[in-house]
Amino acid sequence: MGDYWDHRPYPETAVLVGVIRQGTSEALAKEYLDELAFLAETAGAETRAVFTQKLEVPHPKTFIGAGKLADVKAFVQEEEIDIVIFDDELTPSQLRNVERELKCRILDRTNLILDIFAGRAQTAHAKTQVELAQYQYLLPRLTRMWTHLERQRGGIGLRGPGETEIETDRRIIRDKISRLKEQLGRIDKQMAVQRKNRGKMVRVALVGYTNAGKSTMMNLLSKSKVFAEDKLFATLDTTVRKVVIENLPFLLSDTVGFIRKLPTHLVESFKSTLDEVREADVLLHVVDISHPNFEEQIEVVEETLRELGGSDTPTMLVFNKTDAFSYVPKDEDDLSPVGRENLSLDALKKQWRAARKDALFISAKKKSNIDQLKDQLYQKVKAIHVKRYPYNDLLY
Repeated sequence: MGDYWDHRPYPETAVLVGVIRQGTSEALAKEYLDELAFLAETAGAETRAVFTQKLEVPHPKTFIGAGKLADVKAFVQEEEIDIVIFDDELTPSQLRNVERELKCRILDRTNLILDIFAGRAQTAHAKTQVELAQYQYLLPRLTRMWTHLERQRGGIGLRGPGETEIETDRRIIRDKISRLKEQLGRIDKQMAVQRKNRGKMVRVALVGYTNAGKSTMMNLLSKSKVFAEDKLFATLDTTVRKVVIENLPFLLSDTVGFIRKLPTHLVESFKSTLDEVREADVLLHVVDISHPNFEEQIEVVEETLRELGGSDTPTMLVFNKTDAFSYVPKDEDDLSPVGRENLSLDALKKQWRAARKDALFISAKKKSNIDQLKDQLYQKVKAIHVKRYPYNDLLY
């Protein structure tokens, strides 16, 4: 799909740019930019510097102010930086203006996530979903990243009178989008039929923020080998496995991870993948408790589930990575208020179990507390199974 999503064999150097809006603390802004750095690393870029600016609203023309843009430009030229990445979706005109000023490749958060998805897609289905999202993103931005696209509509006689090459390319892209939508529509129908044909089994779906450890848990519960890596979006293709706990079989699916500001195009394109979440009987919400901002990640996942229409599904909250958890104990003579970073694992357990009685704390990597997880999951699945299939002899 053109040369815009360029994958070079060596790590490209990157500069990150973020705006600290009113009401956002510097600590939270740093957390957001750390996540952007992790996204950049997952895409294969090496972050050299981070620039932030406090603004009530981003600058309509260049996202950041003229003075800060001049600072970024000086650094880019001096260090010969390949890419500048913004922690927000830029408008087509902002992209054009910033690129004209900095004279290097500009990516926004959406483009970066699309690039990672493109690199991670394995099956024809995932590749089609990503390609559709990429073209939908590309269409309004064609004036700045225009390349001679493959003339798939043929050539002679197809260009209308006075039609420019860019208008032709817009037409090609619109055709491509409608073809990909038709293709995905067919695949979605096939997958819906497959889901219906899975027999009398309860469906459990793993959900959570990206890199929370869902695939590691999938491997543990299903004793299968699903690609698990300490990178963002290691899983794109939904994996479904039959799992048996005691005498009770059920289906377990591992889905794409959620993230703050997940691009709308991706949510639309990954409809059939996210149908696994919508149609599940039980959700296992996996949380990385070692992450300093795990509470906000829980909110992002719950908000995404609400948007998908899966918020009413019975959910088990599973705090993973207890082995990687750390905190800063307060000195006895320190009278300052206790912060989130001062809470021990036991204090967090007490806090969360008061709000969610069935909250579990495990380490999928170290296999600790897995029996308790299996037992709770068994009880939840069994209750649904008995109600739905009262004469099924699997349980007796």
